Amino acid sequence: MILEGKKVLVVDDDVDYLIQMELQLESLGIIVSKAESRAEAEEKLAESAPDLMICDLMMEEMDAGFVLSHNARKRYPEMPVIMVTAVSSETGMEFETKTLGERAWVKADVVLPKPIRMEQLQVEMRRLLER
Repeated sequence: MILEGKKVLVVDDDVDYLIQMELQLESLGIIVSKAESRAEAEEKLAESAPDLMICDLMMEEMDAGFVLSHNARKRYPEMPVIMVTAVSSETGMEFETKTLGERAWVKADVVLPKPIRMEQLQVEMRRLLER
């Protein structure tokens, strides 16, 4: 399976969410690294490159996910990024990554709404890691 043995960094300020994601991803054979903030994630990214990063949009600051994605892409331009967010349900604002222009400013390959359906996440992870 394409996901087995892959290294994924999951970044979210919700510890319960991190634990849930870790358990679900590890059940697929994925090696999971977790970070509870943008700063902690950037430290982990400085140590090594994951195969893929999943990060929340709003953490310690409203734009923490955007900043993290931007910095991660500068360091590892080819690393796929999946951004997850509850911002649409909380504010009504939509973030799309369907066009190159949208991906250019969001700096994520995919934006998924929380709560995430694990089946959808698996499909996106496989698609991004196969390219």
